[in-house]
Amino acid sequence: MKIYIGKESKVVVQGITGNQGTFHTRLMLDYGTNIVAGVSPNKGGQEVHGIPVHDSVKEAIEEHGADTSIIFVPAKFAHEAIIESLNSGIKLTCIITEGMPIFDMVRLVEKSKEKELHLIGPNSPGMLIPDKIKLGIMPSDMCHFGNVAIISKSGTLSYEIIKAIGNASIGVSAFIGIGGDPVRGTTMVEAVEYYSKDSNTKIIVLIGEIGGEEEEKTAVFIKNHVSKPVVAYIAGKSAPEGKRMGHAGALISGNFGTAQGKLKALKKAGALIAETPWDIPRVINNVL
Repeated sequence: MKIYIGKESKVVVQGITGNQGTFHTRLMLDYGTNIVAGVSPNKGGQEVHGIPVHDSVKEAIEEHGADTSIIFVPAKFAHEAIIESLNSGIKLTCIITEGMPIFDMVRLVEKSKEKELHLIGPNSPGMLIPDKIKLGIMPSDMCHFGNVAIISKSGTLSYEIIKAIGNASIGVSAFIGIGGDPVRGTTMVEAVEYYSKDSNTKIIVLIGEIGGEEEEKTAVFIKNHVSKPVVAYIAGKSAPEGKRMGHAGALISGNFGTAQGKLKALKKAGALIAETPWDIPRVINNVL
């Protein structure tokens, strides 16, 4: 599995001529991200912030060697854009788009596995290797490079936590926002597996939330396969049954998907539990 990005990644922005694509392309360029091309059908030949725009991902690969894509395409057209990325052989496609139909994502995940390619998201804030590459919409000044990998379902909450970690002078090896939708590309288990083997990472931080059973599955994997320290925080302890909290996948049904059940499983697996988001730096420092 390769879900890693780095300074050498050659990024194509799908939907670069839209408002969000144009805005975040500028911010990613300012961070140092190697954006080699943009794609917007029927707008080939234009430039956005000096980046050449092509009609297809295939052209971006042929002319610039693009290997990584970020999707700023409305949900109505995102399925077609992601299919194009997969069919073109892009190694990693990061889907910022939210509101993707579940059955579209089921088909896309199956196709990515068939082709041995990787999806991040949807409804993802993206990925960050501090001081090296920003592939997403997260703030640029949260932290510097270090040895703590952060894996999160939530975008905004993770920004607060990463900023608190950075303020505590703790460095971050990577941030991956896997997205908060019920069906996603890279899962929490897959991300933990990757960073458990990453030589730059000494500690893994998990930011989970109510809904689904992904944290419970991750707890089983941690118990059986991970020797690195894991720090976990689960949002939504006070969420009432049937109330969705922020994300489409953050929904409690009866006793299924509760914060208490996730915390119990992670604690049993040996993870260190943070009671509040801002407690995470203290827990990390106790391990370092």
